[in-house]
Amino acid sequence: MPALAPLADPLARLGGSALAGVIRAMALRPAAKPLHPRGSVVDARLVHRMPDRPTGVPWLDTPGEEQVLARLSRAVGLPGPLPDIQGMALRVPLDSGAGDLLFASTGLGPATRFLLTPARHLDGRPLTTLLPYRTTRGPLLLALRATAAGRFQLLVSGLTGGWSVAGDLVLGQGTTDALVSFDPVRNELPGLTNYRWVRQLRAPAYSVARDQRRAPSDPASRG
Repeated sequence: MPALAPLADPLARLGGSALAGVIRAMALRPAAKPLHPRGSVVDARLVHRMPDRPTGVPWLDTPGEEQVLARLSRAVGLPGPLPDIQGMALRVPLDSGAGDLLFASTGLGPATRFLLTPARHLDGRPLTTLLPYRTTRGPLLLALRATAAGRFQLLVSGLTGGWSVAGDLVLGQGTTDALVSFDPVRNELPGLTNYRWVRQLRAPAYSVARDQRRAPSDPASRG
């Protein structure tokens, strides 16, 4: 890994440019958002538990309960019967604003936790943050695993190894979709910091997505 460190920034910039290009291409579709174009926004209850292996992140390690906002969606927006990358975005209220977490359907294994995997339903596959966060105790991934309809366990793990239960998420009833913009690059949770290479990978795509959302209402974009 140390030998690859000098390549992290240029590879992340290259990947970020490629992702931004994909977002631009997908934005040609008649949808409000190029990715996760349709979804439902619901209130949810998050109950925190002390993980078996503390993470060093107070938000994760401190037992308690809070109300959060969740958006449930399919990445490409394919019709319901077809498999799609399932997604869930969480908005956590903070004293200074809000923190956002984005989860996508993957696996939980040593390799599959980093691989996007289509599923027909939100509870058909586990969901992870896909990319690790920097913490005081090293890289950390978060995951959601369905336990029943509308109920998920919040899990935490390092880049490898097993997962510890850090909480339970209970979704409320769905509402009409609202254009709530989740941005895990700008809206970080205390103790969960994006690595620089993660910012370089994600930031261009999110910038393009924000521009595309503004374009329909931007007077300068009208003919």
